Amino acid sequence: MYRNILRHPGPTPIPKKVELAMAQDMISHRTEEFVKLYRETTARVKPIFGTKQDILLIPSGGTAALEAAVLNTVSPGDEVVVITVGAFGDYFVSICEKHGLQVHKLEKEWGQACTKEDLIDFLKPLSNVKAVFATYNETSTGILNPIEQLAEAVRNHSDALFIVDGVSCIGGAPAEMDKWGIDILVTGSQKAMMLPPGLAFVAVSERAWKVIEANHTNAYYLNLLSYRDWAEKGMTPNTPAISLIMGLSAVCDLIEEEGGFSKTVERHEIMKNMVRESMKALSIELLTSDEYASPTITTIRTPEGLDLADFLSHLKNKYHIDFAGGLGSLQGKVFRFGHMGYCLPSDILQAVSLIESGLQDFSYPFEAGAGVSAAQRVFLSSSGK
Repeated sequence: MYRNILRHPGPTPIPKKVELAMAQDMISHRTEEFVKLYRETTARVKPIFGTKQDILLIPSGGTAALEAAVLNTVSPGDEVVVITVGAFGDYFVSICEKHGLQVHKLEKEWGQACTKEDLIDFLKPLSNVKAVFATYNETSTGILNPIEQLAEAVRNHSDALFIVDGVSCIGGAPAEMDKWGIDILVTGSQKAMMLPPGLAFVAVSERAWKVIEANHTNAYYLNLLSYRDWAEKGMTPNTPAISLIMGLSAVCDLIEEEGGFSKTVERHEIMKNMVRESMKALSIELLTSDEYASPTITTIRTPEGLDLADFLSHLKNKYHIDFAGGLGSLQGKVFRFGHMGYCLPSDILQAVSLIESGLQDFSYPFEAGAGVSAAQRVFLSSSGK
């Protein structure tokens, strides 16, 4: 049977070491064995978030963590700002509207980032905003918003909490939650964290905890105060995703073996540049500028003259490499090349080579090997750093 080469923005490939860790014998979540696993593993995740705060683990997808951030900090009728630069920013809008919030939508064209100046201008006429919600890495477009600068704008021009969706980049992009002034940062297991779907991560600032304590949410399963109380005992309020937490411990091992999280971030930057330079060498347009390009996913415009659905299907059926198509208004216009988590520069060289093979099959005009050579140059120039 052929191996499927998964280059999606999530779920992403799972390292063998993580698979083996998850295959361990099951344990109870109300034992000292689990307490030790939970405490040690969540402590090891803190540097990935750039925080000294506890990392709360919810047995859910990332969307549940986003909803928890909303439910626990604001109440129906409250005013909030949601920054949206793509499909997943719109998710945040939908969650907020579903829970009766008064949403001020700061919307940018898909493919563009939200700048600090954009946010400052948007906040100026608003005086009662309780929270600002932003997507760090927009999966639909491959934009990495300048979250550090946006956090500064929120702190200096409002009293609002700053709540960030980091689902598609935490584990592969720099994150300094405490230093930057992020109040809630969330992610999911199935992307740069190198795990299967089913585990959400939430970190909460001291400032946000004070707001949560005063908010009196009606949430039960997603009540963050409950998760905080149980975390103090090294447990979760409900049955956790025990096997995924075992796998998370192995993920932390792999990051340490790489040389620490800074090296993991560096690898993602190298792979981003390899992909981008390879597409430029093939004269294939990218959706985003280099300045705000994601280190975990690159969104690539459909090569001129090709039917994208046919091209992606051909790549999957003949070469067994699987890319994601576009979402929303970008459907049929772009494909998305995931390079996060368990992905190495050698995987990028392989993927670019197979893209070139597919282009040749479709008689697309290009210099054979140009993309691979460009990617290789980026890799070789970064070797030894």
